[in-house]
Amino acid sequence: MKATIWHNPRCSKSRETLAILQAEPGVELAVVEYLKQPPSLAELSRMIGLAGLKPKDVLRAREPGAAALAEAGQDNTLVAMARDPILIERPFVETDKGVRLCRPPEKIREIL
Repeated sequence: MKATIWHNPRCSKSRETLAILQAEPGVELAVVEYLKQPPSLAELSRMIGLAGLKPKDVLRAREPGAAALAEAGQDNTLVAMARDPILIERPFVETDKGVRLCRPPEKIREIL
């Protein structure tokens, strides 16, 4: 099974999710450090949609730039996250079975 994790190595939840994926037999893993290789607006929108979420659901509220988006609509929030990927909650994981925002990390099991 192929799996892609949109990873931030400084995030404990992202590291925990990566460890689960690495321990899973038969997983062909791609690790994308999304702060270095941010998803495009289209890719971000696709992942959020496949996860069954809305942009506001994946806005990292603790980041300073998030406060300015409190009154923004979903589209504006999505654009802001595409421009400044630190605003994207992590980690996102995609497999053949779907996409999940793995918070908590055990959510990865839903798509393995």
